[in-house]
Amino acid sequence: MKRVDIIIIGFGTVGRGLATIIRKNGSLARDRFGVDIRIVGIADLRGSMMDSDGLDIDDALEWKCEISPVNSIELISKGEYDLMVETTPSDVTTGEPAFTHIKTALNLGKAVVTSNKGPIALYYRELMELSERTGSPFRFEASVGGAMPIINLIRDNLAGNQILGIKGIFNGTCNYILTRMAEEGLPYEYVLSEAQSLGIAEADPSYDVDGIDTAEKLTILANAVMGMDIAYHDVSVEGIRRITPDTLKLALDKGYVVKLIGEAVNGKIEVAPRLVPRDHPFALMRGTLNIAEITTDLSGPITVMGRGAGAIEAASAIFSDIISIYRSEQ
Repeated sequence: MKRVDIIIIGFGTVGRGLATIIRKNGSLARDRFGVDIRIVGIADLRGSMMDSDGLDIDDALEWKCEISPVNSIELISKGEYDLMVETTPSDVTTGEPAFTHIKTALNLGKAVVTSNKGPIALYYRELMELSERTGSPFRFEASVGGAMPIINLIRDNLAGNQILGIKGIFNGTCNYILTRMAEEGLPYEYVLSEAQSLGIAEADPSYDVDGIDTAEKLTILANAVMGMDIAYHDVSVEGIRRITPDTLKLALDKGYVVKLIGEAVNGKIEVAPRLVPRDHPFALMRGTLNIAEITTDLSGPITVMGRGAGAIEAASAIFSDIISIYRSEQ
C-alpha cells in the first residue's frame, strides 16, 4: 500500500469536488490500486488547514478544521507532502498564480496534478522540461476534457501512433447555448442568461463564448500529444457572440448545425463556429457534452466523448491522474 499525502491549492468547486471524490472513492483507490490518498493540507484565500495525519474531509468541506494564516506558497514551499493539486483560477495572460505554484512544487521534487489551463497553454515546454529535470511527475488531464480522457488515451493507448490532427467540441457552455438557440429559436442573450442561472455559464462569460477556453485546450493538446510548440496567443480564435437564431435556422434548413469547433492540424490551430452536417457525430452533441476526433496514422480516426463542463468531471480527472502516478509504482 502506497500512502500519498496531498495538498490542494485552491478550494473552490474543483478542489472541493476532489475532496468529495476522495471521501467517496478513496477505498476504491486503496483496494483496487494500492494507493492511500490523504489530504494533509488545503489552502486558498481564506487561509489554510493542515494535518499531517490527514484532514477530516467532512470538517474540511465545512471549513471547521483549525484555520492557519499560512498562505498557498508557504504551504507549497514548507509543507510535508508528496503531491500538490493546483485548482486555483488563473489569469489567461500570465498563467498566475498557478504558474508559480506549479514551478515551486516541481522544483522541490513534488508531483503535481492540475486542472489549470493557463500556465500549460502559455508555458508548456518550460514546465515539462522542469518536470523532466527534477524527476517530478506532472499531469494535467483535467485541464482539457473534464471527464473526457483525451491526453491519457493518446499517451497510453495510442502510444505507437503519430497524431495527425485533433478537432472537436471542447466547451460545454458554448455547446449548451448553441443547442438551445437552434432547438428553440431563442436569441443568444436569453440563452446566455439561462445558462448563467443554471451555473453553466459564468457571470462574465467571455472566457467561454469568445473561444478562449477552447483555444487554451487545443494549445495544450497540440503541444502535449502532437509535438507542436505554440502558445495560446498563436491561435486564430472566433467565438459565438455573433451567431443568431436566423443563422442557425438557415443552417438547419440546409442540413447543417452550427458548433464551435476547435481544430489542430498541419501546425495550425483554429477555433471558430463551423457548419456540421446533421448526421455527423459532432452534430449529435447536445447540451454540455464535448467530443473529440483524433486522427492517427495507424489506427485511423478515434472519437471520444463525455461531459466537459462541471467540477466533479474535472475533479474525477484529477483523481485518476493521482492514482495513475502512484499505481505505476506498484
